[in-house]
Amino acid sequence: MLIGELAKRTGTSERQLRHYERVGLLTARRRPNGYRDYDEDAEQTVRKIRTLLAAGLPTSLIRQVLPCTLDDGSLQPCPGVLEKLHAQLARLDQRAAELAQARQVLHRAITATERAV
Repeated sequence: MLIGELAKRTGTSERQLRHYERVGLLTARRRPNGYRDYDEDAEQTVRKIRTLLAAGLPTSLIRQVLPCTLDDGSLQPCPGVLEKLHAQLARLDQRAAELAQARQVLHRAITATERAV
């Protein structure tokens, strides 16, 4: 299928699909006219990529996790993947704690400013 059809089916932009290809998450053959030609399974692959991106995984980690991802979104055991996912979860937890702290500071500043007005 052509890139426009894949974009339509998956709700992504053609630009995103080209990016996925550039970083090694998606593959396409080239037609004689140079157009990208995706297999039917590319639609499911894009859906997996988007799910993993929504989970906060960077594309470098998705490239390693994607071969272990089943159609239902669950993961099959792959060497080293679980440890990498735990490490990513720890990074997300740290970011969440930092955001919570920043939120508290901002909330206190707003409250103090509103009282002064």
